[in-house]
Amino acid sequence: MAASTRLQTSGSGQKFATVTDHTDAMQLPPGLSPAHRDLLEAVAHRNAADYGQKLLGLVLSGSAGREMATERSDLDVFVVLTDTGGRGPETSRSATLDETILAISDLERVAPFGTEGWWYRWSFAWAPTLLDRTEGRLASALNRQATVDADEAESILVEHDRLDGWLNFAYRALKNDRDGRTLERRLDAAESMPWLLDVIFTLEGRVRPYHKYLPWELRQHPLTHWQAEELLVLLTATLDGDPSAIRAAFACIEKACAAFDSLIQVPVLTPVIESWGDELQLLRH
Repeated sequence: MAASTRLQTSGSGQKFATVTDHTDAMQLPPGLSPAHRDLLEAVAHRNAADYGQKLLGLVLSGSAGREMATERSDLDVFVVLTDTGGRGPETSRSATLDETILAISDLERVAPFGTEGWWYRWSFAWAPTLLDRTEGRLASALNRQATVDADEAESILVEHDRLDGWLNFAYRALKNDRDGRTLERRLDAAESMPWLLDVIFTLEGRVRPYHKYLPWELRQHPLTHWQAEELLVLLTATLDGDPSAIRAAFACIEKACAAFDSLIQVPVLTPVIESWGDELQLLRH
């Protein structure tokens, strides 16, 4: 049975789109332009007509989903179907809309770190759900995609060497600074940045955001161990190879690693740091 969709305005002025053959409603986030609201209404109409009860949800990602859209921004929409929906995952792209169709089971399949699917997991972080007919199953899947549990964290930081790799680049940058190699110091410090961000966000139980959204996430969804503005200043200084910034990052990460280890039976992160032995003097100087 095909369902139709129409937008309504509540008494508070909040916009909704109601699927009239069912009792659920599509809620639009604030800050959308009239053109984006109209396009989302059309997307809802079309998918309700195409899939009927097989349509489980609509999720808005990208800039529009995080109130960062400009006049040049397109919409990134995930259309979530039942496992018998018959399509997906597949993406169609245009100048105004990137629309990805996927089954709920695909969304619940969590790609490990280092695999192709890992890169897409942050797409679901803080992404507003426009329509959800799953009684929480969709919200749970979105949250799982964007978060890192303790086992995953250990795998990322230890098995995939993100902690030791960051220590290596940080140490090399400080050695180059000590020996008067300014360019080499800056290159090693810059190369350390992806490793550093992986360590920071993994220790917070989160998937690292895309660079475009890093300041937004730090300000809108604060971390436990870092103040947003302080971290942004530190990252900027690290890109220039500032030794004090590298050492400040090490001090905070060492504390965060100790906090992580305190919650598990056998420490796994502190031993990685301590394995550097006397070389740690340069990081702690």
